[in-house]
This record gives sequence, structure tokens and C-alpha cells, in this order.
Amino acid sequence: MNEKSVTYKDSGVDIAAGNNFVNLIKPLVKATSRPEVLADIGGFGGLFSLNTAKFKNPVLVSGTDGVGTKLKVAFLTDRHDTIGIDLVAMCVNDIIVQGAEPLFFLDYLATGKLLPEKGAEIVKGIAEGCKQAGCALIGGETAEMPGFYAEGEYDVAGFTVGVVERDNIIDGSCISVGNRIIGIASSGLHSNGYSLARTLIFDHLGLTIDDTFPGDSASVADVLLTPTRIYVRSILNLLKDFTINGIAHITGGGLLENVPRVLPKRCQATIHTSAWEMPNLFCVLQKAGNVERDEMYRTFNMGIGMVLVVPDHQAEEIICRLRGLEEQAWVIGEIAACESGTEHVELVEG
Repeated sequence: MNEKSVTYKDSGVDIAAGNNFVNLIKPLVKATSRPEVLADIGGFGGLFSLNTAKFKNPVLVSGTDGVGTKLKVAFLTDRHDTIGIDLVAMCVNDIIVQGAEPLFFLDYLATGKLLPEKGAEIVKGIAEGCKQAGCALIGGETAEMPGFYAEGEYDVAGFTVGVVERDNIIDGSCISVGNRIIGIASSGLHSNGYSLARTLIFDHLGLTIDDTFPGDSASVADVLLTPTRIYVRSILNLLKDFTINGIAHITGGGLLENVPRVLPKRCQATIHTSAWEMPNLFCVLQKAGNVERDEMYRTFNMGIGMVLVVPDHQAEEIICRLRGLEEQAWVIGEIAACESGTEHVELVEG
């Protein structure tokens, strides 16, 4: 008796779908190319030729991240074209804080069943993020793992590599008492705090994904899926003409945990919470769960996506430049002295 030959597709992995997916994303990837890219996607590794003539002593800077439970919102809405922007943003915003220009990006997409069109939507966002950051998408990996993920769900991760001149590395060591702290506006939650945000919105407020967000004309879905802002081009522009002593990307841990990461010994950051208008989103979340102030500032970015520590005499001119670059920015505090070992952020109201 002849039995039907079992194939890989029978077990849930469709190689043909994978090939179709690659063909769909090739033009998206090509649109992010830089002159240093030496090969199209499809090889075993991405090829990138560093222009060593441009640098005296280049240092490569790398960063990796994911999107977290913001993906749950994408699953609820079946909207997948901006998650890739978040993925790129979380990586390139991390390395720009050290002054590094992002050069290239690679992604990892894992799912139970690969749907080429949905995968292409995800990569569309990744390509858009790369274009915003000025880096090339030179490769990645797509894994189809039947039974590992719930139907319709997936996970994405990525990493980027950038370059900075060794003498131009920004590490916070030049921060001194009297320096001003500039906050650059976030576009919303970015990609942090979603586990708490979803609890507050869906459980405490009883909203659905299609409801209008309180105090806003946008839906809950639109508010929660607003892409993370990418600050690379604006900060690279500033670095041409200004001194920046320290930069902090305000991600998980908020202002309270991220700013101290760049503070040198005997320096604390005093931040005036009235220096910028708190976005409605965070006011709604705090009220929904009666969340304590420090819990809010440790979980969410509170409207500030990036912090710069700059010399006092350059602060106002930097603010003007940022506004010309279509960034909202404010002087939100200053660096003060403290005892060694107590470097921290002090929140001052009023």
C-alpha cells in the first residue's frame, strides 16, 4: 500500500511562502540602501564596507532590542505596518546617545505560520524606520515555527551597528554642575510600559481598541500604535555645531532610571516637571489607576523621548535648532552637585 509522502509543508513550514515573502520585501529593502552596501538580501550574511577614509579612529557601536507587548495591540487591530518603525527606533535611538551614526540594521521575525503579505507589512515598517534613521536594511531572518506562537501572532527583534569617531564618543564624562537638561518630545508611549498601559485602558477604563481615547479625537488603537519617534537625524545635525555632554534615551525605566545612566560621579539631575506640558495620554493613564507619580516617571517617558545635557550658554540656541528640525523641545532642568554614590534624578514640581 502506497502512503502519501509527507512534506515539510504538511508539518506547518511552507518554504514556497518564505520565498514569496523574500520577493515581496526586496524592493522595500533596496529603498534603504547606502553606498557602502555590497550585496542584495538573500546571501548568508549582509555585506557592508566601512568607509575608513572618513574616520581617523572609528569605533563601532551596536544595539539590539524588540518591541515588547506593543505587539499585542498590533494583533488586536491587525495593523502591522508601523511596528517595524518601533523596532528600528528602539535600536538606533540607543546608539545615537553615544554619538554613533547608524550604518545598517538586521531584523528577526518569528511566527507560527508565515503569511507573506503580513510579513511584508512588518518589513515595510522596518524599511521606513531605516529610511528615517539613514541606515541600510542589509539582512535578517524569518523563522516559521508551527505550534510555538498563537495563531496570528509573531515576535520581532533587531539590531543595528553604527560608527563614531573615538574622540567624539558621548559617555557623560564631560557633564558638569550647571549644565542644562533639554527634553525632546516623545510621540507617545513609544515602545515601553504597554503592560501597564493596557491594564489601565482595557481593565480600569473598560475601553475597547476601537473606542475614542478620552480627551482625544483619535481611537485607542491610533494612540497606542503611534510609532516611536526616531531622533537620529536631529541629533546628528546638532553634533555638527554644538557641544552635547550627555544623552539619555528615555525607554523602560523612564526619566528616573535612564538619566542617571549618563551622570558622572557627584552629579544629580534636577528635572522640573512643569517645564513641559504633560501629554493627555499620560494624564489619563495616571488618573485611571491612581498611579503614584514616581511609578509613572519610572514606567513611562511622560512626553520626553530623549534627554540632552548641554552647556548652559548653548541651551537656548540648541532649542531653536531643534524647533527648526521640527522637534518639540524644552529646557527641563539642570545638573546639580551631590555626594558620590548618590547620583540620581530629583523631580521638582512647580
